[in-house]
Amino acid sequence: MSDSPWTDRIVGARMTVDQEFTSRIVESQFSSQQWSLIMTATEFEIEYPDDPDRARIVANTEKVEQIIPELENVGAGMGMAGQQQGRQGGSSSGGVLGSIKGALGLGGGDGGDSHAEQERAAEQLTQEYADELQSHLESNGRWDSVRQAAATEE
Repeated sequence: MSDSPWTDRIVGARMTVDQEFTSRIVESQFSSQQWSLIMTATEFEIEYPDDPDRARIVANTEKVEQIIPELENVGAGMGMAGQQQGRQGGSSSGGVLGSIKGALGLGGGDGGDSHAEQERAAEQLTQEYADELQSHLESNGRWDSVRQAAATEE
């Protein structure tokens, strides 16, 4: 995440939204450890900060693609293999055996599809988070000052 002043202004709001968003993560295909990794690779930006009617927080997920292969390692290493397989349908995540097969190139050829699906899911979830963050700022009367701070940075 960037160290820009507008992002510094929303640290407390992000902590609140993080807590509120926990139930959404539980419902998703990602574990909390995987979500943390996704969020580390995500940067938030404000589109059209000069226009109060069009301004909105967007999730820049360009770097998420780079961490998608690591998500399987994080999920498998946390003792949640059964829970994760149940949530993911079991086909794309085969635990230790699936990891070994994948490393040997015996994964059935769906690794690319699985990664693309995970990337799409991560992009959708991070944008939901961004929308929730903006809504929180708006409901607390802080959105305009944050938006204006972002506009002065451009």
